[in-house]
Amino acid sequence: MELIYQIGAAMGGSLSTVNRAHMAYDQGGITALKPQPCGGRQRENMTVAEEKALLARFANAAGAGEMLNIRDLKRAYEQAIDHETSNSTVYNLLDRHGWRKLMPRPFHPQRDVEAQNAFKKTAFHAL
Repeated sequence: MELIYQIGAAMGGSLSTVNRAHMAYDQGGITALKPQPCGGRQRENMTVAEEKALLARFANAAGAGEMLNIRDLKRAYEQAIDHETSNSTVYNLLDRHGWRKLMPRPFHPQRDVEAQNAFKKTAFHAL
């Protein structure tokens, strides 16, 4: 027991740290003592190569000056991973591969042109 305290003091660790290291070595050898990698994309839906292949299907239209419809891309992504996902996942995918938003949509898809024109004609005449 005295030896374990001396090892802990020499390594700057506690008795429990030395015991855990000893048990890990007994079960897995020297490889069990090496630090395990952490970080990275642990909950990824697709590998980076699979994402590139998916975006390649949309790259031709985007390169030809056409607008990329995020809904279409999201639908294709969800079909590839077999479950629904959020919009932010698709936007993060685009950002990860260097795609960027070039232009916002020029108008709301449910706009009422007649109401806009009527407002322009009457809104500022009362002032």
